[in-house]
Amino acid sequence: MSAHAVWFTAPRHVEVRPIPAPNPHPGDLVIRTLYSGISAGTELLAYRGELNPATERDETLTALADGGFEYPFQYGYSCVGVVEQGPDALRGATVFAFHPHQDRFVASEGDVVVLPETTDPRVATLFPLVETALQLSLDAGPVLEDTVVVTGLGAIGLLTSLLLTRAGARVVATEPEPWRRERAAEVGIRAVAPGEAPTNVPLLVETSGAPAALADGLALLAHEGTALVGSWYGTKPVPLPLGEHFHRRRLTIRSSQVSTIPFAAQGRWTNARRRTTARDLLGTLPLTSLATSEYALRDAADAYAALDRREPGVLHAALRYDERN
Repeated sequence: MSAHAVWFTAPRHVEVRPIPAPNPHPGDLVIRTLYSGISAGTELLAYRGELNPATERDETLTALADGGFEYPFQYGYSCVGVVEQGPDALRGATVFAFHPHQDRFVASEGDVVVLPETTDPRVATLFPLVETALQLSLDAGPVLEDTVVVTGLGAIGLLTSLLLTRAGARVVATEPEPWRRERAAEVGIRAVAPGEAPTNVPLLVETSGAPAALADGLALLAHEGTALVGSWYGTKPVPLPLGEHFHRRRLTIRSSQVSTIPFAAQGRWTNARRRTTARDLLGTLPLTSLATSEYALRDAADAYAALDRREPGVLHAALRYDERN
């Protein structure tokens, strides 16, 4: 019996290919995938060919630790499935795993997150995005009663806006697409066109993936304000105006990344605690309205193309692995 997996074969081209069936070692879990989510951030860069082929993948994730982005390659990091083989205590459980898109795969028990029985597996494909947004909100620091501008209302921008609002910030999100602003308003986030953002704010959180958003956002910051960058721009150049606004206001540009816990937070946070918190947030955030689109595995190419062209209404796409049309 073979398995099937999504392969990135050239810029803007993916294929579903048969691969050898997973070969578990003693203690491994064999997982039958129900859904896998497509990241509109790093994964879309990989799809477009906007990553340096020599860039190493995330060494903190077992399934992605080897290799780079030279075609052809497998990629993805959001599978939700059922344990078919493994310890009795886990057999039949629904779990999340950081694994490329594949209908059956092997993972160690330590590499999965066991989900509550009530969790919608389609919604659970948002888990890595929730964890990323959680890290962004932690890196933002204390924001109570502060006005914070979030640029970009993709899934990460929306989730980050929701978590910063929970932390007491007055969030104003900027987004050029009217339908995304409407979706944000439905979940209680104030959203405006980019030219309508407030100025003199202490914090800008950049999640759009557009270099111009960071460049323009520097002008919005108050004296000694911070631009916290959650976007990974890949090979796209990012020209920044480091003249008047940046220099005279003593501005700070700082990156946020989910692969590691910042040194200053390691006394309070671990990967395990952050993942447990992200899992719990799956049941409390309004995620159903973000999980907009699903495609059968065989139609994976259509899913990537829809995200790539920013098709209206497609905020987060997932691949479905059952036999429905």
